[in-house]
Amino acid sequence: MALPVRTLVSRNLRRCALMRTSIKVGSLRHYKTGTEADDVPHREDGFTNFGFQTVRDEEKEKLVGNVFSSVAKKYDQMNDAMSLGIHRLWKKHFIKRLNPGNSALPMRILDVAGGTGDIAFGILDYATKENKDTRSKVIVADINADMLRVGLRRARDTPYLDAGRLEFVQQNAEVLDKIADNSIDLYTIAFGIRNCTHISKVLEQAYRVLKPGGVFSCLEFSKVRFAPLAELYRQYSFRFLPLMGTIIAGDRDSYEYLVESIQKFPDQETLARMIKDAGFTLSGKTGYENMTFGVAAIHTAVKL
Repeated sequence: MALPVRTLVSRNLRRCALMRTSIKVGSLRHYKTGTEADDVPHREDGFTNFGFQTVRDEEKEKLVGNVFSSVAKKYDQMNDAMSLGIHRLWKKHFIKRLNPGNSALPMRILDVAGGTGDIAFGILDYATKENKDTRSKVIVADINADMLRVGLRRARDTPYLDAGRLEFVQQNAEVLDKIADNSIDLYTIAFGIRNCTHISKVLEQAYRVLKPGGVFSCLEFSKVRFAPLAELYRQYSFRFLPLMGTIIAGDRDSYEYLVESIQKFPDQETLARMIKDAGFTLSGKTGYENMTFGVAAIHTAVKL
């Protein structure tokens, strides 16, 4: 059973005091996964992956920006296509296991790469309806202005914007210079981290902005662990998703990139090691929970 965020926070603060240790942000090592031999989380030669292409670091941000500007208005349909609609159930579980708002004190929550607002709205809905929390606030950070515009427009149809419980800021997940050190209780990122140029910098920033005892939680497409489904999903991804991209958004290339980005993304164990190397303490035995045989995974960790 998933522990409430506040329980995780208080428990790990006590552990931190007992241990009397200082955990520093570690440098990340190169890893190769068992399923994609050429996958590395980051490179140090000035180049990185953009799907199956190799591009300069400075080019990837612009290329990814173009993809999400193209799909912003069809973002939910895109995720429906990529997950066969199951992403909605994954997101509900992602939020429920965090149990936001389960405290007498209001929480300050940062949702990174959350431009369209669906995770933020879900968090506030859960906190308000399930835990009667009317004070916790979510800051939605996204590098892409088009995604933020979609989220802000949707936010006007919720009670949270006028109540001061929602804020939208344009921020690079690798910088977050508008977010102070040790100021966030819960950091979430859903289907965003694989599109970042340097995962290591994203994790370092997450560690920096979280309070001691704060929780990091990431939902992302991952590596399927059931062989028959893995091949079926791979065939579906490469044969049908680009076609659906053409039909849904008139944009085959963007959907091809998104499929390729999943294939190039580190597997569950590799990402868990990276999170640990960034200074976090992993939740549970592995630090992650597979969803639908590993089509996606939820990674959770605590800053002690």
